[in-house]
Amino acid sequence: MQGFILNLRRHREEDLIVTVITSQALMTLYRFYGARHSPIALGHKVDFVAERTPFQMGQMRHVAHLGWGWLADLSRVRVWQQFVQLLFQHLKGAQILDSFYYELLEKAAEKLPVQNPKRVLLESYITLLEYEGRLHSDLDCLVCETPIKEEQVALARAFVPAHSACLYAEGFDRDQIVRLFETKESLLMDDEQIERLWRVVGEGF
Repeated sequence: MQGFILNLRRHREEDLIVTVITSQALMTLYRFYGARHSPIALGHKVDFVAERTPFQMGQMRHVAHLGWGWLADLSRVRVWQQFVQLLFQHLKGAQILDSFYYELLEKAAEKLPVQNPKRVLLESYITLLEYEGRLHSDLDCLVCETPIKEEQVALARAFVPAHSACLYAEGFDRDQIVRLFETKESLLMDDEQIERLWRVVGEGF
């Protein structure tokens, strides 16, 4: 089967506890890390076999990397790894998953060679919020619960909108946020705005 590595945790001296997302599940597997086994890294897509063991945790065996050229670009890799770590924290504890999350990563990874990674993953994040029914397109304020009619909209964690005065935060252009939420495209936003939005993504899913 194939999956993306969302988390790695050292166990004993060189072995690993690996969390991998497939098209159907979030799996936690034991990975023996002896000299005969190739290294694996956070965010990589791999083909593997999950073998049953007498213990509760299965074992990850016969791992083959399914990489992309952009994995040699450390700036893209860092952004990608930050995103998959946030996704792991969001999904942690789940077992059976809809294929949406796996396909979201697949589509994002395919775009990363030619697009700004923060734009790609920002748009993926908004797609995730909409899928989970958490995208607040109505633009009602988180704090005072009234519609935001001002030209500026502040965004709290998970892109929950608020008045700038209520949240004590710098706002974003209202029309651009409306368009971003509707189209899931950041084309009309400049790099400075993307950086600010990315910092909100970094607060957690």
